[in-house]
Amino acid sequence: MSTPIDDASVRALDPVNDPTFASVWDELVWRGLIHVSTDQDELRDLLSGPPIVFYCGFDPTAPSLHLGNLVQLLTMRRLQLAGHRPLGLVGGSTGLIGDPRPTAERTLNTPETVAAWVDRLRAQVERFLTFEGDNAARMVNNLDWTAPLSAIDFLREIGKHFRVGTMLKKDAVSARLNSEAGISYTEFSYQILQGMDYLELYRAYGCVLQTGGSDQWGNLTSGTDLVRRVEGVSVHAIGTPLITNSDGTKFGKSEGNAIWLDAEMCSPWTMYQFWLNTDDRDVIDRLKVFTFLTRAEIDEYSRRVAEEPFRRAAQKRLAREVVTTVHGSEATEAVIAATEALFGQGDLTALDAAVLRSALDELPHAAVAPGATVVEALTATGLVSSSSEARRAIAQGGVSLDGAKVTADDTVVRGSLPGGVSVLRRGKKTLAGVFLG
Repeated sequence: MSTPIDDASVRALDPVNDPTFASVWDELVWRGLIHVSTDQDELRDLLSGPPIVFYCGFDPTAPSLHLGNLVQLLTMRRLQLAGHRPLGLVGGSTGLIGDPRPTAERTLNTPETVAAWVDRLRAQVERFLTFEGDNAARMVNNLDWTAPLSAIDFLREIGKHFRVGTMLKKDAVSARLNSEAGISYTEFSYQILQGMDYLELYRAYGCVLQTGGSDQWGNLTSGTDLVRRVEGVSVHAIGTPLITNSDGTKFGKSEGNAIWLDAEMCSPWTMYQFWLNTDDRDVIDRLKVFTFLTRAEIDEYSRRVAEEPFRRAAQKRLAREVVTTVHGSEATEAVIAATEALFGQGDLTALDAAVLRSALDELPHAAVAPGATVVEALTATGLVSSSSEARRAIAQGGVSLDGAKVTADDTVVRGSLPGGVSVLRRGKKTLAGVFLG
């Protein structure tokens, strides 16, 4: 019998491990999080035994992490919940170099910019980990052990263990070698720097596992190879799959923009709508990867998608879970209230001003002068193509302003909602925001 779902509940970031899995390895496999790895039997034994130290690195190539990074953050959280000890690495040195992109050389950011972004990313990573208890997390910065090294020391102590032939075979490097852009020695050396991170963390903390995206596999194995060559021990790596959409579009983008984890770069409203619009073909896989729901709960949502997809119960739960994990329950509830008020039933006047403004920024909108009429606002926002069409829509009873039906052409837009804005509605579902300027 399927476990009933309580749609009103919000799961905490510290759930109990799903008891239906024998080990966290089995759970990672079921959730589709293992695309490539070192020896799977050894990894299963390793993750089923006493606590280990593992790490995942994040380079400050932007002032915020994004949904691709969220896969790694949640994977780290799952491993910590299973009792293992995470190291969150923010790449103060690797961020100065840049991981080779497949097409062209990166623009190098200034040391000051990279340092500022290190602080921002560190704060984001810390939100997903626990820093107390027997398996407390620790944050590290690879600039701490890279900066003191001279170029000669780097080449003698680290560079001598790498073989150019092997380095040339790495996917990112070979792609660039075969492109018109080529590759600089700076970016070519990136995999050596990342390999050195693993060696340092093995020596300092006994770290024996690194996680990352499967597109980073060449860099991940540069670390496992280096530790084996220098220390004579086998350490491990897991490459999670790159998330793709069933319709062929790129995951993690909304209107061409990345879904950032920073609320100032991507509002909770935008993030919530992104998840709410997940395709039925993708939503169950997204629940597995991006939430802590149990297998029984996800199986129940799978049934709902198959039998009553029009309710979009799985998408609503997915959106609620992820936005709560990233931005907290208060922000999530404000976004849900705004969604219901704008597209369903709810009190527009009770909405949070910042959330309402974020929502209207995503809808068709326009600024109008004080004293502008609804006819002028309808035309300015593009809900109608002419003043005569606006008057006809009003006469037919199909226009509302701030939740009240408009009956007169000369009705004035007053910005009566929180934040001094107004919402125009034509028909049941066509909305626009009006800002008084």
